[in-house]
Amino acid sequence: MSEATTTPPPLVQGMTYEEMPVGHAFRTARRTVTETDLVNFISWGGFNEPLFLDASHAAEGGYTGRLIPGGMIYCIAEGLVLQTNVLHGTGLAFMHMELTVKQPVYVGDTLYAVVETTGSRPASKGARGVVTSRIGVRNQRDEEVLVYTPVRLIRGKDYEPEAR
Repeated sequence: MSEATTTPPPLVQGMTYEEMPVGHAFRTARRTVTETDLVNFISWGGFNEPLFLDASHAAEGGYTGRLIPGGMIYCIAEGLVLQTNVLHGTGLAFMHMELTVKQPVYVGDTLYAVVETTGSRPASKGARGVVTSRIGVRNQRDEEVLVYTPVRLIRGKDYEPEAR
């Protein structure tokens, strides 16, 4: 590429809020949760709860395997969403969410997320928008195990960064 040529555009560019109308949906890749994932998460996050550390304690509660914390399920799902690059360079802020754990997830389960836009509107100022989505996390049996509804601030097609 010669010096006279402009810098090439990024290979990956996220969607603007205008490209996320209500009803827009997609599915992420899948990911199997491992014992190492569980140990790293509970150690890193300080989840020193017997429910996650002691298999016999979890079994006494009726669980049939190494139980995954709901916070970890959310983190895995959010990582899967970000790996699609849907927000790459366009996401500005994570503003709010509600989260519901619907059923247990265990080591060895394979998860993916289904993302559907449920709200999309211009922000109060600037070329930005507020996008709400419903993200349903599903396991290998296609059972919904967790749902969260993030509200994000997303760049619009005419967005210009503020001068510093």
